[in-house]
Amino acid sequence: MRILISEDDAALAEALRFALKQSGFAVDWVSNGLDADEALKGAEFGLLILDLGLPKIDGLEVLRRLRRRNSTLPVLILSGREQPEEKVAGLDLGADDYLVKPFSVNELQARVRALLRRCHGVATPVLTYRELSFDPATRTASISGHALQLSLHELSVLEVLVRRFGRPVSKEQLVEQIYTYDKEVSHNAIEVYVHRLRKKIGTTGLLVRTHYGRGYALDYVEP
Repeated sequence: MRILISEDDAALAEALRFALKQSGFAVDWVSNGLDADEALKGAEFGLLILDLGLPKIDGLEVLRRLRRRNSTLPVLILSGREQPEEKVAGLDLGADDYLVKPFSVNELQARVRALLRRCHGVATPVLTYRELSFDPATRTASISGHALQLSLHELSVLEVLVRRFGRPVSKEQLVEQIYTYDKEVSHNAIEVYVHRLRKKIGTTGLLVRTHYGRGYALDYVEP
């Protein structure tokens, strides 16, 4: 899952970025509203964390432009503005949640998880398909109760494939969800992660199918 943070406080942005990356998310950061607006036009994100007090154009204008493009991207507003009218304005423009500074990183992480659950239409964070369970909150996967030992990148690949179970996912889509602006995009790396994932689930009844020209799909081995 790829998250965009739009925040002009570099120290806060770096703290949030570190915490979310430790949770297995790919995280990009921009420090002004114009860069946020451009990033949202050109990349696929699963969530926007948006400060209101941005330079160049403020957060409310970023949100207004996003919703004018008919985007349903979940948006969590961060703001030092506590006035009720500010919250009302943000929520009325289409924000999904509003968090007032200062806040704890743990609270932000919990709100991120809740937003992603809600926007994916699930009451529980655990994704299950027969014996396979994937918990986005704890970044763990298991089959028949046995934990899979996966790296963060392998878990990220598995999460994308689980969320689109049985449907092909292209390398480009995997790159979009796993890599950030400060990482070099490599289709070869995707192939490596898929190869490692195949080896680790090879005896579990699951497999990653290659659909030539279309990408990869997680599926069950036919009996």
